[in-house]
Amino acid sequence: MEVEAELPEDFRCPISMEVMTDPVIVSSGHTFDRASIQRWLDSGNRTCPLTNLPLPPSPSLIPNHALRSLISNFLSLRPATAVTDDALLLARLSFPSDTSSLAAVLRLAQHRRHAARRLLADSGAASVLLRHAAAPDRPDLQELSLRALLHLSLDGDDARVGLVAEGALDPLVAALRGGSGSSAAALAATLLTSLAVVEVNKATIGAHPAAIPRLAALLREGGGRERREAATALYELCKFAENRRRTIRAGALPPLLRLVSEGSERAVRVLGLLAKCREGKEEMRKLSGFVRVLAEVIRAGSPRAIEHALLVLNLVCSDSKVMAAEAAEEGVLDLCSILSGDVNLKTRKNAMELALILKKGRFVGYS
Repeated sequence: MEVEAELPEDFRCPISMEVMTDPVIVSSGHTFDRASIQRWLDSGNRTCPLTNLPLPPSPSLIPNHALRSLISNFLSLRPATAVTDDALLLARLSFPSDTSSLAAVLRLAQHRRHAARRLLADSGAASVLLRHAAAPDRPDLQELSLRALLHLSLDGDDARVGLVAEGALDPLVAALRGGSGSSAAALAATLLTSLAVVEVNKATIGAHPAAIPRLAALLREGGGRERREAATALYELCKFAENRRRTIRAGALPPLLRLVSEGSERAVRVLGLLAKCREGKEEMRKLSGFVRVLAEVIRAGSPRAIEHALLVLNLVCSDSKVMAAEAAEEGVLDLCSILSGDVNLKTRKNAMELALILKKGRFVGYS
């Protein structure tokens, strides 16, 4: 909420620096706006934000009626224009909402002014957006909410961690199911990608019992856009080693290979991460046509896809005579000879290493 500069500083929450609408006192004796201190506590903090003194395990939030009355009386004497339209919109926002209100929230989330984005972040609107994100009965409201949440997540790592702390995962995982005529599933996958940029979120999302399985299901059952966004989310998540095993167990390999055969560079890069774990290599060796598809990528894919396809075959052929022989039969050795002079250093290195593996003929430990 924005008011004129002469507003007493004691009326502002020490956390959000905005005028308090529901001031409460914690055991340290300091007053905060209820929404701000509750978010602080919900994030796992058990100290006073101002003094760093410890708070009880279940801190009491005592209403500061005197200060609330002072603020209310002060604001009642200010011109009506002192309260911004944006602040009024957010103050009235509740669940269930309507198209015009959520569209206005989305416009605010897209705003480049820091003050506008901060107002939205501190308003508690995310909780309303998340409830709509999990509600497929109104696809229009669900999509608006997911788009607004995506823009909020782009506000930095703190915003990404904050959304996960506010309980974003359950609604987003629910939205991965999508709905008829709705782009909710693709948007939810895109938002998971944004949240997974932060390392701690990679682990948290991966540990959710349904997140990676739902992304794998989206790879199998989704349309073109949904499958691409699911592959992108898995690529970001699989940078965390434990998520590679989870992705394999969720059955993501067959649909990923199908995406690779359709020309998806991102799917090849996911395979490059999955091939770095033992379970990944074992499952790749069971897939019919796996080497043939990767050989075709090396033959006609994009430069980045070729680089990662060479890496995958390096990993799966390095200790498997069967896979190495199949790669040789597909003409991969000849392709490696050509690519050993490639201008891309990584492509050249991967091609030379794979050529050595295929030339050995016999290799101790091959399966």
